[in-house]
Amino acid sequence: MQSFNLDQSGSALLTAVDRIAADTIQKHARDNDVEARFPRENIEALRAAGLLGLISAREVGGHGQGLRAAAAVCERIARECPSTAMVMKMHYCGSAVIEAHGDPDLRRAIAAGKHLTTLAFSEFGSRSHFWVPVSTATPAPNDTILLNANKQLITSAGECDLYIWSSKPAAAEGLSSLWWVPSRAPGLTLGDRYQGLGLRANASAPIGAVDVEIPAANRLGADGKGFDLMMGVVLPWFSVQNHAVSTGMMEGVLRRTVAHVTGQGYDYSGAKIAEFPQVRGNVARMRTKIDMSRALLIDAIDAIERGRDDAQLRVLQSKVTGAETSLEVHDLAMRVCGGAAYRKDIAVERFFRDSRAASVMAPVSDALWDFIGKAECGMPLFA
Repeated sequence: MQSFNLDQSGSALLTAVDRIAADTIQKHARDNDVEARFPRENIEALRAAGLLGLISAREVGGHGQGLRAAAAVCERIARECPSTAMVMKMHYCGSAVIEAHGDPDLRRAIAAGKHLTTLAFSEFGSRSHFWVPVSTATPAPNDTILLNANKQLITSAGECDLYIWSSKPAAAEGLSSLWWVPSRAPGLTLGDRYQGLGLRANASAPIGAVDVEIPAANRLGADGKGFDLMMGVVLPWFSVQNHAVSTGMMEGVLRRTVAHVTGQGYDYSGAKIAEFPQVRGNVARMRTKIDMSRALLIDAIDAIERGRDDAQLRVLQSKVTGAETSLEVHDLAMRVCGGAAYRKDIAVERFFRDSRAASVMAPVSDALWDFIGKAECGMPLFA
């Protein structure tokens, strides 16, 4: 299995994550899913270990790690609880924007683990086309901004400390602007929490904003340049980490599948399920598909870090490869484990449900296939 090739500091942090995953995250995963409960114990354990400041620069008190380490952390967490991994993935996406454009005090607070962040891009008015918000940001007296919006299915809604918020520009030309918004700001309201098939523990919910007043200084980057930040900062972090979460989920379901087929058998003969060649063949297919997907994940990180010419292509390929391969691997897990896969005690059923989300999470797989096709044909992606 390919490693993430972390430096010494990153490896030590990943070891800490491994302990938390084994001791805390695994223990709470089933109950959090059944109860659709935000994984507070998991996040607090990660906070206590300094993992919220993973990618914050050392100069502001963080660990100074980058996308590679964030992907490794999310991958490990996803082997036990994909919902917790998604919460952390969104936090690192938000942190990346703040590192690029936040003021020093805000960056120091993130580094110290004082703020859990998330992205608040998705809207009812633009749905999965997150790069075209219809919400507004209106200049107001005393150098403030009034935000009005109907956001949909925002991860960690009401549980995080601040949102990375998209809107139409306040005054400039362009598709969007980005802001940081305290989650307790007056005028923000939460809709009913998502009650759906999978990823039930990430507190996803709609958020309404009616004349939410924030300082104009909370803008991240230039007015009207939100699209550039979405594509240049957020999309690489989102796509690669999503791929990492999918990879971790596949590793998690494979481990549980192997435990089932090697631990269960037939009383009449004493044979284990794994003694059937068709079972081993499907396990082999799972392993091989995971390794192929992981190879592209590592290569995507390499391409981004080295500024390779194919970096944009790898970013587009990363999320869709992880999402679609995950569907295949989890389908195989259900087939291999048979009727037992439908029970909750071996957790294959939970991973199967969670695996369905990535392909419909913006940018959806069908859109990414189109973008990749456009890139390969030399066409503009968003024309």
